Amino acid sequence: MAAINFGYTISKPRAIDLDRNNLRKSDEILREMPELQTCIGCGACTAICTAGNLTEFNFRKVHTLVRRGEYQGAYEEMNKCMLCGKCRLVCPRGINTRGVVMLIKRKLGDF
Repeated sequence: MAAINFGYTISKPRAIDLDRNNLRKSDEILREMPELQTCIGCGACTAICTAGNLTEFNFRKVHTLVRRGEYQGAYEEMNKCMLCGKCRLVCPRGINTRGVVMLIKRKLGDF
């Protein structure tokens, strides 16, 4: 019997698996940049992102993945960032997003 394609898929659950995810790197990043705790996830950084307009880069998504301890692929995504600083200019919380990108790349360099 052939599989039926309904035109959509079931999304994987977004629950954080604390048994599989190692949050050590995420905790280190939060310790060095505590202002990340103030992120409200508004998406202004993603909306203005030059790299996001040219590639599939999404700062908010990568930031969320790192906070959740899902590091696979986050380092490669961060390499797409052009470090232009437009995201820092529009952040309503004043988070140094360029610094966050560089810190994540430094911390996740071994992945």
